[in-house]
Amino acid sequence: IKNSRNNKMTSPIKMANITLEWVQTLQRWHLQLFLIPTALVTLATLLTSPVLMACICLSRALRQETRYLLVANTLAADLIFLILNLTKVLCNTLTAEMPWRLCELLTAVTVTTHSCAILTVTLMVADTFAAVRWPLHYRELLPPARTHCILLVVWAVAALYPFSLVIMMEVGRESPPEKMSVCLVLISLGFIEAKNTVGVHIYFFVAATVCILLILYCYIRLYMVTKTHGIWQRRFSRARVTLLAHGVLLLLYFAPGALFTVELYLLKTDGIGQDVHVWINTVNMCIFMLLPRLFAPFLYGMRYREISDTLLQLLHRHRQLSQLHFPPVPCLPKTGHPRRSLTNG
Repeated sequence: IKNSRNNKMTSPIKMANITLEWVQTLQRWHLQLFLIPTALVTLATLLTSPVLMACICLSRALRQETRYLLVANTLAADLIFLILNLTKVLCNTLTAEMPWRLCELLTAVTVTTHSCAILTVTLMVADTFAAVRWPLHYRELLPPARTHCILLVVWAVAALYPFSLVIMMEVGRESPPEKMSVCLVLISLGFIEAKNTVGVHIYFFVAATVCILLILYCYIRLYMVTKTHGIWQRRFSRARVTLLAHGVLLLLYFAPGALFTVELYLLKTDGIGQDVHVWINTVNMCIFMLLPRLFAPFLYGMRYREISDTLLQLLHRHRQLSQLHFPPVPCLPKTGHPRRSLTNG
């Protein structure tokens, strides 16, 4: 049964049938309506994230800080992910056929951006730990030039495995690629042979485990270093609120990835109906994957006071420039007889 399932996933004809059945299930349950929250979340993020990125890029002081460079990198990766995700959801809703090579490329870039965002958020925790643990040597350890190199390495590591899979799929394919009725990361990864699918599970499991262990170590060490400073005594202290906000954001980033790993496992398991696969994948891609991208700009804007102050300064400067170009029109005195008051008779 397992071999038949694997052959089903690796045969191009069977894959075309799976995509057709997927589209029929979407239409039967009217899951095209999930395009509405996807479009709204993407629009809201496109209105907020570029503003924060502009504040960081236009401010010389913020560009010299490692934490703000990490924030800008996370927002950039999230924007690319949202645009690609909305493109795929829109094409799937309109049942527009897409060339298989283009779908593979979109899949690789989508996985790359999601992995880059998770790695960058993990580095933000490590950056906070380094700033608290070694305050005197922090700027020497992480100057802006070194931070730029670290971000390039993060993008390279995030892109290495997905694009390697794309190359392996192109080299190992026997039949020419076909146009697919639906383009999904889940189906694209399911097209890989069984031994490579195990590699996908190992990749996601090892990457998530390393990030979670590093985050836990940094938070435990931060608590041990700062517990004598009295910043954890008050119930609603800034440290507690910051930790809570970061914990919620990390949960929102990691939970969809864990659910996607479960999806990959269920895709190879017999006895699971097609409706279950479609519902889980649609809710995960159109709701859960978008939540951290929606909340991240607001959490970063509220947590980092320097970003909000820079934004207010830019708005004030823009208002002054607009007043210089368009001075206010003076009010002309009214003509006619003034009204007589009761005291004047």
